[in-house]
Amino acid sequence: MLSAGHGSALLYSLLHLAGYDLPMEELRAFRQWGSRTPGHPEHGHTVGVETTTGPLGQGFANAVGMALAERWLSERFGTELVDHRTWVLVGDGCLMEGISSEAGSLAGHLGLGKRIALYDDNHITIDGNTEVAFIEDVQARFEAFGWHVIATDGHDEDLIEAALEAAVAETGRPTLVALRTTIGKGSDLEDSSKCHGSPFSPDAVRVIKERMGLDPDATFAVPDEARATFAEHGGADARAAWEARLAAHPRRDEFLALMSGEGLLEDVDWPAFEAGSRIATRKSSAAALKALVTAHPQILGGSADLAGSNGTNIGFPFLTPSDFSGTRTVAFGVREHGMGGIANGMSLHGGVLPYVATFLVFHDYLRPAVRMAAQMGQGVVYVYTHDSFLLGEDGPTHQPVETLLAMRATPGLRVVRPAEATETVEAWRHAIARRDGPTALILSRQGLPTLEDGSLASGLHRGGYVLDEGDDVALIATGSEVALARGARALLAEQGISARVVSMPVREVFSEQDADYQAAVLPAGMPRVSIEAGVTLGWERWIGADGLAIGLDRWGASAPDKVLAEQLGFTPGAVAAQVAAHLGR
Repeated sequence: MLSAGHGSALLYSLLHLAGYDLPMEELRAFRQWGSRTPGHPEHGHTVGVETTTGPLGQGFANAVGMALAERWLSERFGTELVDHRTWVLVGDGCLMEGISSEAGSLAGHLGLGKRIALYDDNHITIDGNTEVAFIEDVQARFEAFGWHVIATDGHDEDLIEAALEAAVAETGRPTLVALRTTIGKGSDLEDSSKCHGSPFSPDAVRVIKERMGLDPDATFAVPDEARATFAEHGGADARAAWEARLAAHPRRDEFLALMSGEGLLEDVDWPAFEAGSRIATRKSSAAALKALVTAHPQILGGSADLAGSNGTNIGFPFLTPSDFSGTRTVAFGVREHGMGGIANGMSLHGGVLPYVATFLVFHDYLRPAVRMAAQMGQGVVYVYTHDSFLLGEDGPTHQPVETLLAMRATPGLRVVRPAEATETVEAWRHAIARRDGPTALILSRQGLPTLEDGSLASGLHRGGYVLDEGDDVALIATGSEVALARGARALLAEQGISARVVSMPVREVFSEQDADYQAAVLPAGMPRVSIEAGVTLGWERWIGADGLAIGLDRWGASAPDKVLAEQLGFTPGAVAAQVAAHLGR
């Protein structure tokens, strides 16, 4: 795969020569509206493109995830069915990005020997020679990560072949093949940043072709010899041999079921919770996750060093360098960005459904990878706990008041904030059933009261639903604020105000419901109040210009959660007083 996505023209040309359905007219339409050859490779848009790249380093991390999935599946099914290498082409920029160090470090620790990176080491970036900002010894860095490192001349075919053979022979460590190259070689601009991102002029292209012995007047032309070489080395025979092995394999059906990702909600012994009991949604999430992975081993993931806090420490051993076979849990370490990129690679590979976990405030540390998952439509599940200022004493550095807004602004990312335990189980059902994009589960640290009638929680699958009926005002809440809204409702009733409580755990899904359903939940003309422990921006869509948004448009503070709730106006009494004043009572 190509991590250095700005080199997409190379990838498209190779796909064309390899026989993929990418005809010459698509190459001519490079970077044009409606073409299948966009400026950066897009998974699902162009045949043969294995991942969306462009943000540097993402493809590097994706390759680690693919290699991890390959080894996990290989230990489960054997090398007759799963035995392939993951190759990725990276550049100087990819290896400057921090995500490459995070993912590379974990790959070295796990000994992912079938993961090979080809490093186009040309010492050039957009701003000039890399020495202006990048003088580290990259090879020594990767050796310190536990990688096998080979350095050679990137323009000598014999040396390259020898390096690749040595990389394939190494099975206990991932390999970095550092190919020292000259950018723009053969042009008048070679070894210059001017040929990094700017097209050559027609005259310059003519000179290059003449120096290469090509017809300078022929455009988009492929020599017959080149086409013949690609045809000779195609993978059709290897594919046919693998399909024959699969057809004869005694575990064929199990393997195909795993690769399809279907049936993941079947045979799950979902947990039940006592009505009225108080349990943090991170803990009810842990119970639901344990039930899922017990029933379906392909659900594989872990946390960025917060497994106990996130509820992903569910009784299975961590994956280790020597044993991938019995685990359901990956120890990602304090590597949120790398974790997100690795999860994308696991999902793209297939055969595993990845989940990853951290505190909600650290979403920003893996946000670029979440954005890529949304663009590619990958069903990664994000478990985000400690979801508001009510996490308490850790203070404003760890209190994500603005994070939900940013997440909901991401197209394709579904943000689910369940109100209590039964909604949390439904949230997991919702996330697993969704295979066309990522889902984020937003979970509390503090205990929340379980619904008296758990069957109501199925309303989560429509994004929002009426929890308590009322005629005078609609209190729309998510997560922990649903219980707060219900407490305020009881106080408002004492004042003769009939308040409807609407739980809206998935705003994106509620927005997709038909007008009749939305009107049944939020009747026209009924005053509306939103209640959420975060910034209020974005709630205007649901409460209207005349609505009341109760939230936190400031940073939090360090104190116990009950003190914070009192000081910041998140008590039933404070909410009821604001609602009554808004209604003029």
